Amino acid sequence: MTDQCDEILEGTTTSIKSARSALISILGELVAPYRRPVRTAALLYALTGVGFGESASRQAISRAGASGLIAPERDGRETKWAVTERSYELFREGTTRVFPDTSAQRWDGNWLVLIVPIPESQRATRKKLYAALRWAGFGNPSAGIWVSPHADRLSEAQSAIESLDLQSNTISFIGSPTTVGISESEIVHRSWDLDKVSSAYESLRARFDNNNHLTGKAALVAHIELIDALRHTPYMDPQLPQELLPDWPGLTVIRRLQELRTERAPAAHAHWLEIARPD
Repeated sequence: MTDQCDEILEGTTTSIKSARSALISILGELVAPYRRPVRTAALLYALTGVGFGESASRQAISRAGASGLIAPERDGRETKWAVTERSYELFREGTTRVFPDTSAQRWDGNWLVLIVPIPESQRATRKKLYAALRWAGFGNPSAGIWVSPHADRLSEAQSAIESLDLQSNTISFIGSPTTVGISESEIVHRSWDLDKVSSAYESLRARFDNNNHLTGKAALVAHIELIDALRHTPYMDPQLPQELLPDWPGLTVIRRLQELRTERAPAAHAHWLEIARPD
């Protein structure tokens, strides 16, 4: 989580870190909602607009095609790219995680706990598991132990564990803490550095919350940058229930960032539709 917070903080003075990341943000925010193929030229327009060279942008598009994220379609001498059904599902899941429904039911007090010891010799496996569990909102209060107040993410954790063939070493259960051992507030404190998460969100607000009323390409570029920054926040923010976050300032900032995305989307989408329209 610390690395993800550091990347967010660094992002206040740097552009999007990779063309692939920018492309995924473009596809999820601007291409997928319209369910129609888009010209290579339109993707290049957006990618170069956020600061990537044409060579790096073309490479990102090509690799996205090779990985099955998008599929090529010939239109005369031109290539268009369509979002695949597999990617639509990934984008739906990502949108739900980045922009959760804040009207959900109150937390029932239960925690999902995973005990997954991984030998030091299996560093690559450990890295993959850590990335998957952090995306799912799990914290790591002690070596080999992962916790989350989102018990409904059991299937997501199960998929990650099974994909890495760790079932035989894993113990899982759902329940609430007892009076033995550390308190619930201490579990939160050891699992997540919420002060650093809050600082990262404040940095994002300082970067994006201004009175600029952008139009055209400037609106599109700014929107892509905001979406890309928000898309990475689930790796650092466990999205804990409010019952576990008394007076946490990060909640106010999160709401403001989501408002900014909603406010600025119309101008960005309007320009995108101009450049992406069929000739």
